[in-house]
Amino acid sequence: MNLLRYAEAELPTAYGPFRLYVYRLGDGGEHMAIVKGDVSGGTAVLCRVHSECWTSEVLGSLKCDCRDQLDAGLAKIAAEGTGVVVYLRQEGRGIGLGNKIRAYDLQNKGADTVEANLRLGFEADARSYDLAAAILNDLGVRSVRLLTNNPLKVAGLEGSGVKVVDRLSHWVGENQHNAGYLAVKRRKMGHHPDAPVKLRALPSARK
Repeated sequence: MNLLRYAEAELPTAYGPFRLYVYRLGDGGEHMAIVKGDVSGGTAVLCRVHSECWTSEVLGSLKCDCRDQLDAGLAKIAAEGTGVVVYLRQEGRGIGLGNKIRAYDLQNKGADTVEANLRLGFEADARSYDLAAAILNDLGVRSVRLLTNNPLKVAGLEGSGVKVVDRLSHWVGENQHNAGYLAVKRRKMGHHPDAPVKLRALPSARK
């Protein structure tokens, strides 16, 4: 894999300072590691491998829990004092933004998230985690405690050479717009929230 650590800088955030690393692939794609503390040589490092969700993280879409999961991951790592969020640019579980919006249209017409991807000719989840493994290796991370509800993510990282010593529940709650989506992820994709299903109140508006 032609992976280059291209740029890095300190980044102030709502959760305190992090160091941001930008990685480039030979095809020009860019991915990130958002790092707290010194993770080089670290074992059982608290880690979130997070896939980009433009609709949620930029527009505040309530159809999924991606922005809440990213925020929760940064908050948990900040509280621990050491850890890393690997941020992968693989929108829509690997199908891209345009196809993700096409899938949303199918969902609005009655398909669930898995059915919509399949109807468009894609796998239910087309993401790959070999890039995340390469980034963690570059950072010198020896093993991780992974913040995820997705067993396929654990298997994908371990299959790419990352030792996952523990899977930590990354439950952020549901709202009336994403409850069905999350239920399908539990029922059809094997996600394990390890927490009671609970609808949460929505904010009146995002500032």
